[in-house]
Amino acid sequence: MSGAVREWVTIAVPGKERKRWQIDVTFMLSGYNCIYGCGCQGVLTEPTPDEVQGCCSYGAHAHDDKDKRHVEKMARKLLPEEWQFREIGRKKGVWANVGKEARTRLVEDACIFLNRPGFEAGPGCALHVLAPRLGVHFSETKPTVCWQVPLRAEPRDEDDGSETTVLTEFGRDGWGEGGEEFAWWCTESPEAFTASEPVYKSMAHELRRMLGDAVYEELAAYLDQRVDSKAPSIPHPAEVPVAIGRTRTHRDTFG
Repeated sequence: MSGAVREWVTIAVPGKERKRWQIDVTFMLSGYNCIYGCGCQGVLTEPTPDEVQGCCSYGAHAHDDKDKRHVEKMARKLLPEEWQFREIGRKKGVWANVGKEARTRLVEDACIFLNRPGFEAGPGCALHVLAPRLGVHFSETKPTVCWQVPLRAEPRDEDDGSETTVLTEFGRDGWGEGGEEFAWWCTESPEAFTASEPVYKSMAHELRRMLGDAVYEELAAYLDQRVDSKAPSIPHPAEVPVAIGRTRTHRDTFG
């Protein structure tokens, strides 16, 4: 998450449990949109737009055992024309152990579900291809982390025994130390902030799944009011134009 100044709103979860969400208003009001296949530079140490890997180069870590089982179930539904590496997945399984965690198996240096350029279904996630055939949103077919990115929820225990979950963007720090080696990351790049509607609307389905309907609707009502009233807001760092001053000459520098 960027260290730049941000605006936040806190919304309590209805019910007896002492839980609340602290939500990044700056990102929610931004024009971020995924530009996979439309200018995305990938997450390797050099820009690789022609490989069309997006953020799938390192596989997806399982959220929990339920997530693992769900992805395995979805994989069994994929047809040969939808999944380039179907035979490998069926033979070896779709998960690999990385230390104590499970991560989708890598094939040819990227996620096993990633169809490569030249495949008949086109480049992209096979599980994303599956969703429209099943008549569901892609969040119903993909690993949790894949449909949530670039949203990130991090729970925090408070001193009074309550719990606050912070919802913001998935920045480089979400990838651990390796994130600093990326040549490019979308939530830092103006090219990915070109949507005609703000994140809280364009990702409404994902936000409802993460927040629950009641919290989402309170958030949306608050942000609708902000937008309608044209109240000033803190712009996302990637949406702030960079002013370039006069270039120094030799005389400017050395007198």
